[in-house]
Amino acid sequence: MTAVAPFAAEGAITCGMVTSKMAPCLGYLTGGALSPSCCQGVESLLAAAQTTPDRQTTCNCLKTASGSIAGINYDNAASLPSTCGVNIPYEISPTTDCTTYVSQLFVF
Repeated sequence: MTAVAPFAAEGAITCGMVTSKMAPCLGYLTGGALSPSCCQGVESLLAAAQTTPDRQTTCNCLKTASGSIAGINYDNAASLPSTCGVNIPYEISPTTDCTTYVSQLFVF
């Protein structure tokens, strides 16, 4: 039982959480207007990603989603953090290497 406990504590963020927080951004990511609820979701997600495993999960989920959404505007995806006033050390893109940058802390 003690061997399982560290794994349970490693990552609290799931792709379902990432998808839920980022859902209000779908319009912007496909070329529409930016909604205030999108930036609230981005800020909430970044605040929740405090550990390296959580940042890796978040990055990988964003990477996977960005590659699977039809009609995504990659310029909008890449600019989303700065548009919302947050800083992440990687670009939201299907080509991002999530192992390279995620150990850095997000800066608000």
